[in-house]
This record gives sequence, C-alpha cells and structure tokens, in this order.
Amino acid sequence: MSGYPDFNRPAFHEAAARLRAQGLVVVNPAEISGDEDWEWDDWMRAALHCLLGCHAVVFLPDWESSRGARLEREIAEALGMPMFEYHNGEIEPLVVQSTHK
Repeated sequence: MSGYPDFNRPAFHEAAARLRAQGLVVVNPAEISGDEDWEWDDWMRAALHCLLGCHAVVFLPDWESSRGARLEREIAEALGMPMFEYHNGEIEPLVVQSTHK
C-alpha cells in the first residue's frame, strides 16, 4: 500500500466491495485500525496477523512492486495458501515459481 496516493486504499476498498458482492468473506488490509504514528513494520505486523487467519489471499494488480505484498506472497506460499490475482472484479489463480519445497 505504501508508495501509492492514499496508500492505494480506493483500489483495496473497490476490490473488497466487488468480492463481497460475490459472497466472499474479505479481510481488507485497508480496514486495519492502527495509530497515526505507526511505521511500515507496524502496519505489516498487523496485516500479517490478519493474513494468518485467512484461507486464501488475493493480490491487486501490480502487487509485485509492493514490498509488503511480496512478503505476504512468500508467507502465503510457504503456508500452502491458495493465491489469486484480482482483475476488474474477477479473481484468477496466481501462478508463481515456487521457492519452497
């Protein structure tokens, strides 16, 4: 989310709303409550805590350029979580080269 205007919250909220409308249960990192003085690592700890309670993860377009999303992908892959990419209201399986055996 860092590096984007308004931390890319509009894209997160739009994706969450569309996926919820499809009946999916969504944990949206843009809805995490935190303190104004939190640093990147504080937000990532909160996001990773939420991620660990999920059964799958959906990444927004251009996720590869996000340090946090890359970390989330590594953890999701290591835990064997299904991973998807979001495009225009639809999700498709994320195809990655596995680094974990």
